Amino acid sequence: MTDLRKLLAANMKFHRGRLGFSQGKLAKKADTTANYIASIEACRRFPSVEVLEKIADVLNIDTPELFSMESVQIYSINRLEEEMVGEITRIIADYTAKKSFLCF
Repeated sequence: MTDLRKLLAANMKFHRGRLGFSQGKLAKKADTTANYIASIEACRRFPSVEVLEKIADVLNIDTPELFSMESVQIYSINRLEEEMVGEITRIIADYTAKKSFLCF
């Protein structure tokens, strides 16, 4: 698996998420299948230039942006923030449950 495939996968996920598209919706608009989009995002397949151009067009970006490090960094930061919020929420819930248990 090349870094180029990972970069493409991360950028596709980021831009799909930005638009609220599922893999199926992106596939339909790019005239391909959800399984093909999933295989690209899982780094199992690498699309042709024609498919890359269709995907970029659907995502409202220039084709080279599918290989941009900036989008990947934003995607990584957003995922980390979501994980942190989830963990903090669990800690607060556990603390609240223990506190109410101790306060008859």
